[in-house]
Amino acid sequence: MSQLSSKKKSLPADLPVREFGKSLPMSLLRAREAVMKKFISHLKKHDLSPQQWRVIRFLQQEDGLEMSELAERCFLMMPSMSRISKNLEARGLITRKTVASDQRRSELFLSDSGRILYSKIAPKSAERYEHITQQFGEEKIELLYQLLDELVVALKE
Repeated sequence: MSQLSSKKKSLPADLPVREFGKSLPMSLLRAREAVMKKFISHLKKHDLSPQQWRVIRFLQQEDGLEMSELAERCFLMMPSMSRISKNLEARGLITRKTVASDQRRSELFLSDSGRILYSKIAPKSAERYEHITQQFGEEKIELLYQLLDELVVALKE
């Protein structure tokens, strides 16, 4: 018996595939889309994508990160982070400063214009969160955060 055929026999052939709409990835995507619909229109008014807003929000919270670290924390691929940072820098919303210890590396900072834009968008964003919380329930939102955090931890293993 060849090695290939023995591998085929060891796979569970009768494992059922979940219905498309009941798969975890699809459920998470549906939930993401429902939530993002509450935010996107306001971001578009300021010519921002959700990914650009993520970068601005994070830099408001923790300024002066290297691009790779910021990409990781904002869950962005490096090519996307590179495009986003170039766009935000060209618009004067972020600044780039070379790391003193290594001239090849740079850190990103939110500019004064970026902080002003943040202060315009953040209150509306907070309103959207409040609306979602009222619609879904505060206890359920907190439980959802907890369960999603637990899922992330469980899948890291």
